[in-house]
Amino acid sequence: MKFVVSSTALLNHLQAISRVIISKNTLPILNCFLFELSNGRLSVTASDTETTMSTSLMTNECDSDGKFAISSKTILDALKELPEQPLAFEVNMDNLEITVQYLNGKYSVVGQNADEYPQTVSLGNNAVRVDMDANILMNGINRTLFATGDDELRPIMNGVYFDITTENITIVASDGNKLVKNQTMAAKGNEKAAFILPQKPATLIKNLLPKETGIVSIEFDDRNAVFTLENYRMVCRLIEGRYPNYNSVIPQNNPNKITIDRLQFLSALRRVSVFSSQISSLVKLHLQDNQITISAQDIDFSTSAEESLNCQFEGMPMSIGFKSTFLIDILNNIPSEEVIIQLSDPSRAGVIIPSQQEENEMLLMLLMPMMLND
Repeated sequence: MKFVVSSTALLNHLQAISRVIISKNTLPILNCFLFELSNGRLSVTASDTETTMSTSLMTNECDSDGKFAISSKTILDALKELPEQPLAFEVNMDNLEITVQYLNGKYSVVGQNADEYPQTVSLGNNAVRVDMDANILMNGINRTLFATGDDELRPIMNGVYFDITTENITIVASDGNKLVKNQTMAAKGNEKAAFILPQKPATLIKNLLPKETGIVSIEFDDRNAVFTLENYRMVCRLIEGRYPNYNSVIPQNNPNKITIDRLQFLSALRRVSVFSSQISSLVKLHLQDNQITISAQDIDFSTSAEESLNCQFEGMPMSIGFKSTFLIDILNNIPSEEVIIQLSDPSRAGVIIPSQQEENEMLLMLLMPMMLND
């Protein structure tokens, strides 16, 4: 079997799906890419059994159909060193000897039997389909992924939750300390449905979406989901279980309201948090008379810092503590010049929203407070 393909095009597609492959595979064949040729089109697949990603590209010429597996590390390392040029693959399907000829030389490698490669799972008859614009899906995952948990005892919190209704789609993530709810009215389903996408496939799809335009098709049943993009397809195992009622933890009555420049607040937090305890990362916010005072201290090392910023504050004077790393993460993921922080009392969660919501979107972030000693 012979075929010719562009070196740069092949490398770009291989790199995009190579993130699926893990270093310690239970099946040696999963250290390989699966190459399949059909009607002059080359499809390449990578898998770790839980997640499978495939992509396809046209060959410049091809003399027959067939499939084989090739070491992912070998082919990637070899292609990285080649400038753009046609690559001529010749595969002996009897002994799987593969020769790759390029402008001034050739590579030789032995492939593996494609029949050993695991079959991709298929969805059940009860599968639900929803379509989302690539940009909307990318924004939803980008803004929520950082808030997912990594607690083995609560696996349902370790993914991004898609809550689909006939009016909108809400993408949620929470680790128990922080919560992000990103609702878009620009996408909706034909029926009420939901699924929990694990961190790894969420990260993989997030990395592909910036290069995509158009519509992403998502089909899912109780166990698996299929994401179909223009040039890529991902099949992944979902997290099974019932996601907690995220709306019930969002405080509704928050009489204390701060409006502040996001970047100024973020910069001050970064400076002051250097002096917080390495164990707790606690920063204290004191609110009074249109001013917010950010302070931190580490008693063990006798270090402290304090900085004041102007803000718009409506409410009674109060002090509240937050974990600085979580608060910085939240502010980094809000796309607006100013943020509004809504508080009820020092023991209840703070609600953080952009001062101006983007069109057809409602973004809300929540952060649980930390106990202050004074």
